[in-house]
Amino acid sequence: MKGKKRMNRRRFLKQAGCALAAASIPMSVVELSWGDSDDRNFTFAHISDSHLTHIEGDRFVRNFDQGLKRAVMECNFMSPKPDFVVYGGDLAQLGKPEELDHGLEMMSMLRHPVKWVIGEHDYYLDMGRFWQEKISKLYYSFDHKGVHFVVLNSILTYDAWIKQWATPEERMGNMARLDNPNGSPFIVGEEQIAWLQKDLSGVSHKTPVIVLSHSPLYKIFKPWNFWTDDAEKVQALLRPFDKVTVLHGHVHQILYHQIGNITFQAMMSTAWPWPYPPSYIQKPHQVPKITVFMNRADPFHERDATGWSILNLEDGRVINHFKLWENRDRVVRYDDKLGCPVDLEYQEPSKRIPPQEHY
Repeated sequence: MKGKKRMNRRRFLKQAGCALAAASIPMSVVELSWGDSDDRNFTFAHISDSHLTHIEGDRFVRNFDQGLKRAVMECNFMSPKPDFVVYGGDLAQLGKPEELDHGLEMMSMLRHPVKWVIGEHDYYLDMGRFWQEKISKLYYSFDHKGVHFVVLNSILTYDAWIKQWATPEERMGNMARLDNPNGSPFIVGEEQIAWLQKDLSGVSHKTPVIVLSHSPLYKIFKPWNFWTDDAEKVQALLRPFDKVTVLHGHVHQILYHQIGNITFQAMMSTAWPWPYPPSYIQKPHQVPKITVFMNRADPFHERDATGWSILNLEDGRVINHFKLWENRDRVVRYDDKLGCPVDLEYQEPSKRIPPQEHY
C-alpha cells in the first residue's frame, strides 16, 4: 500500500454530515487504502442476498428488512462517496412482486447509482419477467474509469428441470432450497456465453475486467448448488486478460480463490450466514484451500457473520473490505508476489481465529 487515509469515527460522521444522529446510527469505523493519486482510482459498494420475505398484507420478515435498511443507510454515509453500488442478487426470497417492490422501495433510498445482478430467488417464479420490466436487464456490460464490467445471469438452468414443475410456485420453492435433492445446478448458457465472447472481443487484454455474477463462476459444492456447470467456458473467455476479478454472492460467506489469471471473491449477505461446506461431512467439496474461514463465535446470533463490502479498485485489482456487523472485519486483497488474494490479517495459520466448523 503506497498511501493510507485513516478515518476515525468523528471524522467519518463529520464528513457525512450526520453527527447529530450518531447515537442512532450503527456506523462502522472505516479504513480505506489508496494508491498514488490517479483519476482512475475509485470505490464502489456491494450489497447482496437480502432475501426479503413477504408474510401477508404489508408484513415482511423484520430481520431481513433491517439488514438491507442498515446496508443502504451506511452506504449513504460512506466517505469517500462510492461511484456506484452493486446489488448482487436475491433481493427477494420467493420472487414475489410484493418482495421485489418492497426491495426496490428500500433501495430507492440510496444516494448512488445501482448496478443490478439477478439471483435465483428473484428469477424462478416468473422467469425474470418482473426483473426485466422494472429493475434491469438480465446481463449487460459497462465501462467505468478504464475498467470493463460484465454483469452475467449465472443462475439459469436446464429446460428439462424448468418444465417438470406443475406451477411457478412449485418451481420457485424447489430452486429456493439450499440442500435439495430435487434441485439443479446453474448454468450461464450458450446464448449468454456467445454474447460474452462478442462483448469481450472489443476489449484490450490490458484492460482490467470485473465480472459480477450471483453464483460462483467455479465449482465449490454441488449438493448446495454452490456450482455453475459451464463455469469453465466463461473462464476460458476471460483467460486472455491480464487482470480479471469475479465478484459473486449466493454463498453468504467469505470465500476467495484464484484460477489462472482470475481472482474470485464472494460477497456477504445482509440476511443470514451459511455454514461452510466442510461442515457437511457426508459429501466431498472443493472449497478453495487459500480461503480463511470466518470465525462465528455465536452461530445462533441473527447478525453474526452477516454484512456487506466496500471495494477499492487499485491498479486494476479489487481490495475487499468486509464489514461484518457482529464479527471482526476482514480485508482481502491480491498479493502480487503470491499471485492470489490473501487475508491481510489472518492468512498465516498462526494468526487465525479458530472458526466454528459446524453450524
